[in-house]
Amino acid sequence: MNQESPILVTRDGFVATVTLNRPAKLNALTKAMWGMLAGTIDALGAERDLRCIVLRGAGERAFSPGNDIGEFARERSSKSQARAYGAVMHATAHALARCPIPLVAQIHGICVGGGLEIAALCDLRICGESSRFGAPIKNLGLVMAYAEMGPLVRLAGPDVALEILLEGRIFDAAEAKAKGLVTRVVPDDQVAVEAAATAARVAEGAPLVARWHKKFARRLADPMPISAAEADECFDCFDTEDFRAGYAAFLAKQKPTFSGR
Repeated sequence: MNQESPILVTRDGFVATVTLNRPAKLNALTKAMWGMLAGTIDALGAERDLRCIVLRGAGERAFSPGNDIGEFARERSSKSQARAYGAVMHATAHALARCPIPLVAQIHGICVGGGLEIAALCDLRICGESSRFGAPIKNLGLVMAYAEMGPLVRLAGPDVALEILLEGRIFDAAEAKAKGLVTRVVPDDQVAVEAAATAARVAEGAPLVARWHKKFARRLADPMPISAAEADECFDCFDTEDFRAGYAAFLAKQKPTFSGR
């Protein structure tokens, strides 16, 4: 593996860790990084045996402060350039949103702007007590587009999302938890441990069930009525090997071993 790559992937059993790897820039995102992240998530999402993905920033100073402003002069200085840049960002947002595998955000330090957008697209978000959040893009004269704002609105609601964007404040982990932006706040030195333990708990469960639960939770956010076929899918689990293994293990008072079939 090329440790200089701006996107790193490591594996531990059924869990993959994806790292935004620009620690000297606090993991600020470039256009190329957005594209690489989309490709990485799509590739991992296609793996049948993978059960959880942890997404983090390199080091412990920042998850990500968002886009690298230094790149704007050549990549985002006009509407046409911004549209092309936005297309790459939004393709990444769609890749994260459609990923069938549970995503855990391991948040150290700063998580603002585009970093917050990425974290909001994860299923679970674990941060340290000193982590900081916000989206002060009003100070740059920038708009958060629909594809970027959607996950923030889904987590915090439209009123809180507007508060974050209109005021542009940077706020602490306790407030982020109160706003629904993070799942769990732990001491700073326990973030990696808790993220790993969370991923392990996810990976221990029946993987098909985890994928179904993720799919159903996203579907329930859509106001369209649940179709008969969608309702029937809820019973597909009863025809899986994992259900039979889990049921037998429960009766035997043993820990189940799931195959993902």
